[in-house]
Amino acid sequence: MGVPSYDALRKQARHLENEVDLKLVAFSKVGAGTSGSGGIHGADTSPLLGEHVFDSLSAEIGQMLDRLSEINESMAEIPSSGTAMMHTLQRHREILQGYRQEFNKICANHTTRIEREELLRGSGIATSSTASSGLSRRDMYLKESAHLHNSSGLINDQISIAMETKEHLLSQRHAFKRLQTRFNDISNRFPVISSLMQRINIRKRRDSLILGGVIAVCTILLILYAFH
Repeated sequence: MGVPSYDALRKQARHLENEVDLKLVAFSKVGAGTSGSGGIHGADTSPLLGEHVFDSLSAEIGQMLDRLSEINESMAEIPSSGTAMMHTLQRHREILQGYRQEFNKICANHTTRIEREELLRGSGIATSSTASSGLSRRDMYLKESAHLHNSSGLINDQISIAMETKEHLLSQRHAFKRLQTRFNDISNRFPVISSLMQRINIRKRRDSLILGGVIAVCTILLILYAFH
């Protein structure tokens, strides 16, 4: 059996791309937990769709994407016959990349939704309380949204208090800077007072040194007298 031609590989790629596109639409609905029947109320109160359906579609789409990647690689191995061929191959690669990104996004959203549902159920506690109180899943979402809104309000209040405290501290800082500037202005206006204070400090240090010397001499004399 010979190697498929470029046209045959391109035809296979287009056919597989159409199938992947249709599968991703169904996969997105399964990942979101929606169904074609049952209505909105049924979607709210019905349990989550079986994980086996999601896993089956996930595995099938993964295999199709791998197959599409192999076809693109086979087309890339064929010698290029012009710019149009290179452009077509690049287009198929971009389509494959877009499908992979959409596939990963749906998987991530599904995982997030499952974790959210398990958090709301609270290991069966929230489910029993919901059934007894008559709350639907939508009511649970609304209650959680209200809690989040209240928490957001409390955080905004704390931020407002912090901003007010910051403004008070800044105003006190400016006041201290103004006082320091005034003291500097006063010292600059009265240099005589500044020089006098320096002289007084110098004299105090000198008197301290003299007094310390006298005390030391007296101590030495007393020690000598005591030993003699």
